[in-house]
Amino acid sequence: MPLSMNREVFITCAVTGSGDTVSKSSHVPITPKQIAEAAVEAAKAGAAIVHCHVRDPETGAPARRLDLYKEVTDRIRSADIDVVLNLTAGMGGDLVFGNVESPLPVNEKGTDMAGATERVAHVAECLPEICTLDCGTMNFSLGDYVMTNTPSMLREMARQMTALGVRPEIEAFDTGHLWFAKQLVEEGLIEDPVLIQLCMGIPWGAPDDLNTFMAMVNNVPANWTFSAFSIGRNALAYPAAAILAGGNVRVGLEDNLYVGKGQLATNGQLVEKAVSVIEGMGAKIIGPAEVRETLKLTKR
Repeated sequence: MPLSMNREVFITCAVTGSGDTVSKSSHVPITPKQIAEAAVEAAKAGAAIVHCHVRDPETGAPARRLDLYKEVTDRIRSADIDVVLNLTAGMGGDLVFGNVESPLPVNEKGTDMAGATERVAHVAECLPEICTLDCGTMNFSLGDYVMTNTPSMLREMARQMTALGVRPEIEAFDTGHLWFAKQLVEEGLIEDPVLIQLCMGIPWGAPDDLNTFMAMVNNVPANWTFSAFSIGRNALAYPAAAILAGGNVRVGLEDNLYVGKGQLATNGQLVEKAVSVIEGMGAKIIGPAEVRETLKLTKR
């Protein structure tokens, strides 16, 4: 594939996620106020899009509560800086089996399975400009946890998102997820312009080596807009890889807790690091207004 560097780049900051990171860094935002403040910090540092999960304010555990999403949304929208709001719709598909000899009944402590309408209820309530659609099922990290997104579930969630006028951001963790995303577009369940996030290095999806990354990139249709990230130790290198491959950049504490070896980061610092990479490569950073124009988003 010939080099086709992207010279007009937007940054997405994934500010908190749903992983077990709260115990590892005091910078991971937990309460709606902290999450909104982290999103505003990221926007002021140069992020055009903020990607938000919510957490239980008392425990820091991942949550799906409508009131938490509403507070985060209202706080970000009332801030003194413009930013495109992207809410997760990945929650509600968590399946944890019992054990290797008795997989059923499932482990109720870790399992959180919900229907399509419930999984997008906060999207209908808050009407963000973008929401995520994790486009496949996969073994996820360690133990007996499976991230569960069946074809029927994905079709219905995509249908509801499109009907709400919210742009789905397809999250692809492996090549099969890209294959099914193309099917959703072919069926008219996701409309142009198509937005996709290549999620690299998550066990046990696509590893983040460059051969695999370019296999993912080469399976993205030329008229789609894509971003890419990796988690952990290669996260800081991926902005350069994504730009060189023709894509955009995602950083944030959902994916990586460090701004340097042994140096815990804030979301703003990770965005600043991405800004320096982008500008150092001779590319231009575009803001929320340009992103809305490119992706035909509805600002609310």
